Amino acid sequence: MKRFVERSRRKLFRKLSRKLALWLEERPELREKAIAYFYLTRLHRPVGIYLLLWPTLGALWLASMGVPSFGLLFIFISGTVVMRSAGCCINDFADYHIDGEVLRTRERPLATGQLERRDAMYGFVALSLVGFTLVLFTNLPTILLAVAAVPIIALYPFFKRVTHMPQVVLGVAFSWGILMAFTAQADGLPASAWLLFLANCLWTIVYDTQYAMVDREYDRRIGMKSTAILFGDADNMMIGLLQVMFIAAMWLAGRQFDLGLPYYLSLVGASLLFAWQQILTSDRQPEACFKAFVNNQWVGALIFLGIVIALAS
Repeated sequence: MKRFVERSRRKLFRKLSRKLALWLEERPELREKAIAYFYLTRLHRPVGIYLLLWPTLGALWLASMGVPSFGLLFIFISGTVVMRSAGCCINDFADYHIDGEVLRTRERPLATGQLERRDAMYGFVALSLVGFTLVLFTNLPTILLAVAAVPIIALYPFFKRVTHMPQVVLGVAFSWGILMAFTAQADGLPASAWLLFLANCLWTIVYDTQYAMVDREYDRRIGMKSTAILFGDADNMMIGLLQVMFIAAMWLAGRQFDLGLPYYLSLVGASLLFAWQQILTSDRQPEACFKAFVNNQWVGALIFLGIVIALAS
C-alpha cells in the first residue's frame, strides 16, 4: 500500500510539473516576470538569508536549551527567507532611480526595466503577508513583534537619504528575529535575549559597513549616506572596534547561558575570521570588501555550530 501511494504521489507530481511547464511555455511574459522576481528577491544570492538565519536559529536553540520544536524551526527558517526577500523588494522600490547609477546594482530588475516599481511593492506586500501568516501559528507576543518589524523593514532603505547610520536601522531589523525566537519558544524576553540582540546589531553594522565600502564612491557621487562614508579613513579601525565589541558581547552571552568550551572555541574561530576580514579590507578595494562581507556568513555559521554543540554536550 505504501509503495502504491508513493508511486501515485510521484506520478501526480510529474504530471503537475509538466502541466506547469507547458502553461509557462504558452505564457512567456509570465515566465520572464517570474525570473525577474527571482532576481528581485535575491534568491540567487543567499548570503543575506544566512546572515539573518544563523543568529535567529541560535536564539531559538538557546531559548529552547537545545531542543527547539520542529514547528518553530519551520516557521523561522521559512520566515527568514520570506522576510529577507520582502526586504529586497522594498529596498529596490526605494532605490529604483539610483540603482542604475551604481555598477553593482545596475542589472537589477527595476534598473533594467524588467519590472516596474509597483511590482516591487506588490512583492513586498505579498511576502509580508506570507510572513505574517507564518507568525500566526506562534503566540500573541511574537505576533505583536512581527507587526512592529514591518515598518522597520519598510523604512530602512529610506534612512540612507537622511542619516549616515542606516546600518544601525538594518541592525535592528536583522536582530528582530532573535527577540521573536525567544517570545515564540520561551514566552518571554530575558535580559540575555536583549544582550544577543545588541551583539547582533553590532555585527550587522560590521558587515553592512563592509558592504557599503564596495559602493562608497558611487554613494558619494549620488548623495547616499552610510557608515562607510561616515567613518572615512577610520573605517577599518571602527569595524575592528565593533568586531571586538561583538565578540565581547557574545562572550558575556555565553556566560549568561552557561555555555561550554565548544561555544568559546567558536568565538575564537569567529575572531580569526574577523582578522582575515581586516586583511581583506585593508586596501579598501571593492572586490575585497565584498569578499569580507560574504565571509561573515561563516562567522554566523561557526557561532551557531558552537551553540548547538555546547547545548548538546
